[in-house]
Amino acid sequence: MGHDVKPVVEYIRTLQQQFIERLLTVDSALVFQGEKQESARGVSKPRVAEGGDHFDKVAVQFTHSIGQRLPPAATERKPELANTPFQAVAISWIFHPKNPYVPTTHGNLRFFIAGEQGREQWWFGGGFDLTPYYGFESDAIHWHTQAKKACVPFGANLYPQFKKQCDDYFYLPHRQETRGVGGLFFEDWNTGDFDSDFAMVRSVGDHFIPAFFPIFEKRHTMPFGEREQHHQEIRRGRYVEFNLLYDRGTKYGLQSGRRVESVLASMPAVSRWTYHYTPPEGSPEAKLQQFLVARDWLV
Repeated sequence: MGHDVKPVVEYIRTLQQQFIERLLTVDSALVFQGEKQESARGVSKPRVAEGGDHFDKVAVQFTHSIGQRLPPAATERKPELANTPFQAVAISWIFHPKNPYVPTTHGNLRFFIAGEQGREQWWFGGGFDLTPYYGFESDAIHWHTQAKKACVPFGANLYPQFKKQCDDYFYLPHRQETRGVGGLFFEDWNTGDFDSDFAMVRSVGDHFIPAFFPIFEKRHTMPFGEREQHHQEIRRGRYVEFNLLYDRGTKYGLQSGRRVESVLASMPAVSRWTYHYTPPEGSPEAKLQQFLVARDWLV
């Protein structure tokens, strides 16, 4: 059907392997699980590891789905494509660090092509974001510098647009707080130039390693104790709330009939809900709330 998905599949498979190899260079104790699943509905290759030396849990998931009916979560903004054949190629990743001074990070890239033969529509989506437990301005600046570098070759307006969309999307309305310091987020991306749009998506994928791992290297040896770990587990709970209540990727995964283990692999191994959690005024934990405010980090 329509556009050739092979180059997208090849890139995303390669990116999955690059991320896993990079993780293993910094945490050789990670043991990845996940059997390749193949059927008439496509291919999935979940890769999940828990209990490393530096990461409590990481997941790097590849899927290539083929179906006759797009799930509702994918057609909210494209109702004309409801009940039409589709293909979807995607990678999603989530790293939950052991050390609370290292941020959690998440990202995904995806490509859809859907519609009746001869009238197909295609689009890309994705991005990456950062969820710190303790606020370090230099980390946020580094993160957004790399995010901007990913976008600049494709237009001066792209980074501000994708950054705002990220700030708007990763927001918990019931808490009235952002989930982290943002990054990049885009949906339904199709300028009409497939080669240029695919190059932009590859640029986002290729800038993730230089965005995240220097922060990891700087923070993962910082000493921490029970206080920091308790705070980390509570903040992880906010992450769970977002994924279960608002995340369209989670809804899409469940609606499309994917394995629940794969859909929920992004959840942290341990999280906590403490009634009326209020960190002491002036503490580093309390200061996080002032840190997690949407702003221009590159002023």
